[in-house]
Amino acid sequence: MKNASYLQLALEDLLGNLRFARKQGQLGRLAYLTYCEAKAWARLANKPDLADKTIGVFSQNPCVSKVEFLQNVDSVIAMLELYALAHRTGNVECAVGETACGF
Repeated sequence: MKNASYLQLALEDLLGNLRFARKQGQLGRLAYLTYCEAKAWARLANKPDLADKTIGVFSQNPCVSKVEFLQNVDSVIAMLELYALAHRTGNVECAVGETACGF
């Protein structure tokens, strides 16, 4: 597993990229970042709940509209923000869903 500082920096970069793509309405980039980059980060950080969510956005419940897709992306961003907040505050027991979001 990667060390905590590497994971935190990678998470901050990922969140920055997601926020920018969301603000610019770059749907293709959002899809790539959500499915590939967020899933990869979740696996490195041992966050199976987040990895499952990123996969589910595209395979289990494919979106039928742009609005639904953006809602799903916003949900992934919110989960990532919770992990980032937990790390910044040192709250390694932060609960997200039924798993701990500690680093």
